Amino acid sequence: MPQYDRHKGRTVLIEFITAEDFDSLPYAERFTLIFLTTGSISGTLNDRPIKITAPGILCISKDDKVEIFEKENAFAQSFCFNPVFLNSIPVAEGQDYIATKLKIRTGISLFERDGQHTGVPLITEKAYPQLLEWFFVLGTEVYAQSDSRWVCRIKRYLIQILGLLEDLNRQCEQSPVDVVLEYIHTNYSDKISLEDLTHCAHLNRVSLNKLFQDRCGNTAMGYLLSHRLKVAGDLLTHTGMSLNEIARSTGFEYDTYFIKQFTAKVGMSPTAYRNTTREMAAAL
Repeated sequence: MPQYDRHKGRTVLIEFITAEDFDSLPYAERFTLIFLTTGSISGTLNDRPIKITAPGILCISKDDKVEIFEKENAFAQSFCFNPVFLNSIPVAEGQDYIATKLKIRTGISLFERDGQHTGVPLITEKAYPQLLEWFFVLGTEVYAQSDSRWVCRIKRYLIQILGLLEDLNRQCEQSPVDVVLEYIHTNYSDKISLEDLTHCAHLNRVSLNKLFQDRCGNTAMGYLLSHRLKVAGDLLTHTGMSLNEIARSTGFEYDTYFIKQFTAKVGMSPTAYRNTTREMAAAL
């Protein structure tokens, strides 16, 4: 069932299921993330066989055909959301959210079906603990609704989870750049130094930056900054989080430094960017 926001008296089109039984999939009009934490499941997704052993994740769209034939000591939790939830913005501080044609694409490929996106994204040992932590906090926020900003925090963690899953799903092989990209996308909200990245890749700074320049058009630290600003842009557009909250959740120690970097790279201040994207959304 959709959640009722007791702070603002509205319906929020999300649901967190603490014990997924796999019997009612897919859920109508919703995307679903299923985190399998113990055991294994076997079945079919759109008539293609799947087998997931914990730790693992299953991404299901409303149009998928899912049958689970076997559950062996399986325990999982699910988060469901209507696409309208992800593609809505606050009209103004303290007001309700409205749907918009300004679409956020982060993670949507996980629910599209082609040769690359099978519904069972690659999960590495290093990434899974972070994903699980974000998912746990997301579920806690759904039920606690600790203050009027709980919906913003849900969106924040959902964007982080979907973004990291999508990045992992793109990787065909674990080159040094892939390893560092995984590290960045998993830990960008923490303090990261160039030494951390070179240690992760087992390369010196010159070699690492050359590989990053060839593949990403940027140095390793330059890519880190760009990724942080990209996530910050999503949060500015799609949540009502304060600049200080966004700065800290994207790895900037001070909001003043975040504002300086964002303005230099994007060409406008975070506040101007937020206002501009919402004006664009309202005009669509």
